[in-house]
This record gives sequence, C-alpha cells and structure tokens, in this order.
Amino acid sequence: MKTDVSVVVGVGGMGRAVAARIGSGRHLFLADFDERLLTEAAAQFTEQGFEVSTHQVDAGDPASVAELAAAAAATGPIRHLVHTAGVSPVKASTEAIVRVDLCGVAYVLDEFAPLMARGAAGVVIASMAGHLAQLTAEQETALAATPTAELAGLPFLNPEPALHPMLAYPIAKRGATIRVQAAAGAWGRSGARVNSISPGVISTAQGRDELAGESGARMRQMIEQSATGRIGTAEDIAAAATYLLDPASSFVTGTDLLVDGGVVATMRAAMRG
Repeated sequence: MKTDVSVVVGVGGMGRAVAARIGSGRHLFLADFDERLLTEAAAQFTEQGFEVSTHQVDAGDPASVAELAAAAAATGPIRHLVHTAGVSPVKASTEAIVRVDLCGVAYVLDEFAPLMARGAAGVVIASMAGHLAQLTAEQETALAATPTAELAGLPFLNPEPALHPMLAYPIAKRGATIRVQAAAGAWGRSGARVNSISPGVISTAQGRDELAGESGARMRQMIEQSATGRIGTAEDIAAAATYLLDPASSFVTGTDLLVDGGVVATMRAAMRG
C-alpha cells in the first residue's frame, strides 16, 4: 500500500514551513521551478528523516503542471496539495505575474481536482494584495468563469498601455482567490476541499525583496498601523495552512483566510472614518 503524498509546489520559506508540519509519516513531493532550491530543500528534509521526492515545474506552463500532477498521483494517494509558487512585482513583469500568479493557480486547481484522495485538502497561497484590488463585479465574474486557457487574454489584463506589475499583482492575487472559490465544487466532487490563504507582509526572501522595493515604505507604514504592529513569519502562514489541511476544518472549503496581522482590517476601518 502506497504512502499518502503531500505535494508542496514552491519550496521557499512558506512552502518549507508548511511541508515541515504536514510531511511526517507521508511522502513529501516537492516541486519548484528552481532546481537549486529543490535540491537544497530535498537535502534538508531528507536529513530530518522525511521521505522525499522532487519534480521541477514551471507553474505558468499548463503542460508542465499536467506532468507534475501525473507524477504526484503516480507516487501515491494525494492527501495534501500546497501551492505557494508565485512571482513578485519587484522582480517580475506583468506578463509573468499573470502567467504564474493567476493562470498557474488555475492550472494547478484544474489538474489536481480529479486526482485528490477522498478527504484530501488543498491550500493556495495568495496575498493580502488581492483584498486591495479594485475590480468591478463583471471583472470578478470573468476571473471566476473564464476557461483557464483564455484567462490571460481577458481585456482588463491587457490594456494599452500595459499594466504596471504593481497593479497587475493585486489583480492576479484576487483572481487566484476567486479561482479557488470557483474550483471548490469540482474538488468537492472528488471528496476533497480547497481553500486559499492571503498572507500579509511576511519575512521570507520574497517579502524582504518587496520591503526593499519601490513599495517598501508603504508596506512598512501598513505594518506599523496594523492591529499587530509586526511583520509576519512563515510559521504564521504554516499554522493557518495546517488548520485548513486538517480534518478539523472539514466544513471549510472555497474560502480565503486573510493572515495579515490586521493590515486590511485597520486600513478599511480608517477609510470608513
């Protein structure tokens, strides 16, 4: 009998923190675009006694994601899927943000839905930026209902002049949470659940890059004015993901958990006066 599999796509700080919590007694199936990171993560978890395999994947390429899903399913019953892979507006183009942060999520949701074991659960890492996106009801409907292969061609993602990456990022992340909501029914038909987490400013390599970028001052101000007054950690996100992946949350699916230290709440309260 094959061991249950926990798939983690993206082995940066958050991915590794979640993997460490859910991988005990299961086969850790790690995937990332960066083969150096994959090798490093595999060595770390193998040394700690985990059963590990790796797979290089381009989350923005549907064929690559299909290969990933098939390889994971061949390894054993998929108990967990954690999708943390994404690109930052500090380093990535608008095209890359749409391809990876939006379309990549849709590819993963589509490919894994029929492959999950009964009682399994998935978590997609989005961003609090998605809660700040300014979208119309029609645009949100388009993000939910447009066939995955046509997502990148939505007119509001392709204006002239092109969207700045800092504007594309919140739209893509909002789209990611919307796609999770839209996918909950299909996942439910497989007996599985899927949710998203929207982290705030987190002390990971990507988070630190963003703090050092052009929006860094605004991000630091948001942290200072938030309900907790601190930056988040990968462990904060791992704790939330562990709950959503556990049978204790068996009645929770198709929702987004905002884990941002109260940034969005305090911003909205201030706007209401």
